Amino acid sequence: METVDRLIESTRELLWERGYVGTSPKAIQQRAGVGQGSMYHHFTGKPDLALAAISRTAEELRAAAEAQLSAPGTAVERITAYLRRERDVLRGCPVGRLTQDPDIVASPELCRPVDETLDWLGRRLAAVLAEGITDGELDAGLDPADTGATIVAVLQGGYVLARAAGSAEPFDRAVSGLLALLAAAIK
Repeated sequence: METVDRLIESTRELLWERGYVGTSPKAIQQRAGVGQGSMYHHFTGKPDLALAAISRTAEELRAAAEAQLSAPGTAVERITAYLRRERDVLRGCPVGRLTQDPDIVASPELCRPVDETLDWLGRRLAAVLAEGITDGELDAGLDPADTGATIVAVLQGGYVLARAAGSAEPFDRAVSGLLALLAAAIK
């Protein structure tokens, strides 16, 4: 793995584990196995490296979601596959969790890929739901945009509840409840 990739991957892991403040340049360098000179050769500083790490995390989340949401199957089958995919629930969403970091939220530049990704996810889910309505699978009274936003909110809230409880059960229950509500909209 190239030095720049080791730095980005190390920063991604540390941001997820410790947050922005807890992710020191020294910790990044140690985890990446590089010296200070290498870090500053590739990045202007911690904010620049954090932006690269957050952007890569956001890209990966989008790619994983897109793979399931564009797979064969009905709209509900694809959304179910996305909601039920394997996740490290107790660690939280690697993108959504950043919204709880005051240093990231205070930085428009660092928060931009987080906001864009959560917005994209809501719109992508809305598009799948709209397909389900067009195909006659889902009731025409279902609002795709509101329901897509609800799915994102339930997922993110499920992560928070699971972390607070120290158990994946609240997340699993939130997803099951959401899927039951979605099933009620099937024609």
